[in-house]
Amino acid sequence: MDSSAVNANVTIDDFDSVLKYDLQAQWQTPDPSSPSFDPSSTPWVMGTYHQTSEKNATVRLNFTGPAVYIYGGSGPSYGSYEVQIDGWSGVYSASGSQNASTAHLLFGSSNLTYASHQLVLRNLGARGNDTGGIFLFDSLQTTIQLAQAGATVGNTTYQEDDPALKYDGKWDSNKSPNFSGGGTSYTQADKASVSLSFRGSAVYVFGDKKNDHGLYSIVLDNRTAEVYSGESGCGGAFGMTCEQMKPTLKYLASNLDDSLHTLRIENLAGVNNSFFDLDSIVVSVPSQYSPRTLDVVNASSSPFIAGSSLPPGTNSTGSAAPACLVAPPQTATLLSRRRVSTRFYFSSHLGYRGCWDRVPGDEGVLDCLVFYCQCIITLNSYCYSDLQRADERGGKVCPSPRYRHYGPHV
Repeated sequence: MDSSAVNANVTIDDFDSVLKYDLQAQWQTPDPSSPSFDPSSTPWVMGTYHQTSEKNATVRLNFTGPAVYIYGGSGPSYGSYEVQIDGWSGVYSASGSQNASTAHLLFGSSNLTYASHQLVLRNLGARGNDTGGIFLFDSLQTTIQLAQAGATVGNTTYQEDDPALKYDGKWDSNKSPNFSGGGTSYTQADKASVSLSFRGSAVYVFGDKKNDHGLYSIVLDNRTAEVYSGESGCGGAFGMTCEQMKPTLKYLASNLDDSLHTLRIENLAGVNNSFFDLDSIVVSVPSQYSPRTLDVVNASSSPFIAGSSLPPGTNSTGSAAPACLVAPPQTATLLSRRRVSTRFYFSSHLGYRGCWDRVPGDEGVLDCLVFYCQCIITLNSYCYSDLQRADERGGKVCPSPRYRHYGPHV
């Protein structure tokens, strides 16, 4: 990964439509539309997760970038799982003596080739010394490059009623404070479409997700059409339930050049007249463009940079990869709904737990320590409480210029 470039960590939640579950019926999820649903009472991103006890239950993601981090459940009820990236696979265990109080880092690597990768997560059930056979998937992060070193990046948000969006077919509107701009456009007409012409290095499509939603296709420029499903995973097939109204990621493309791009979304309503909802489209616009030449990977090649170490568990059963080997790099900026990647203070009075990265202090005398995901002191599940406590003990702040924040914070 080019640590000098402007990078972003993108969080992909378990409800996001860019993920593809081979068989939704094998997974259980909470219902975000239930009156009793309280996302703040759980450690999971957006309050949701996908959990399965079915062996070989599988979820897939195609992504472009040099890094991926996967989060889920860990404890006595959990078993083993397989991670496949292109032609490589590793087996890990989430079994533990106690339930983790926060989302557990199941796997991570920051030494992937900069290429289009195929990720597969598969539940293997109880193996070896596992005390359970459940697999719980919460979310994952990928890292994308938005611009070259020294560039600045801003975001342009196109809400559903922006005149730059060109609608074709029958569309209606819906209003709710849950939506990013207070409303969405929706359709259940087959082949109804919406398109946008834009310039930017990355584009993100956000929308509603519900059991009466179905397939839709997205075409970027002259690329092959990609088909996704907007159907949620609970409440019964094609039911008026299990709605995630908070913006879910329906499409992501990055590494785009400075030409004028065209994005076209089409509802594939079929015989069920299934719905598609559009909340917004966000475009990252850099001051300078520098798209990467992607490496070529296939089913027989390694997805890792030549000469780099492979993650623990390669080609064998092993425990989940240690956090200190796979924590998100400090060079990546944050584009996510996850409470991670914040700066912490250094103090000789603090006892260190978890994974810390050393960052040389500007004065060359005292190092700063950057801590990811896990906290020494937790207050309302937010890691910044540690920063405040460390400051009270005479710590030193990590210099803020090391962290620039770009991307839609949703």
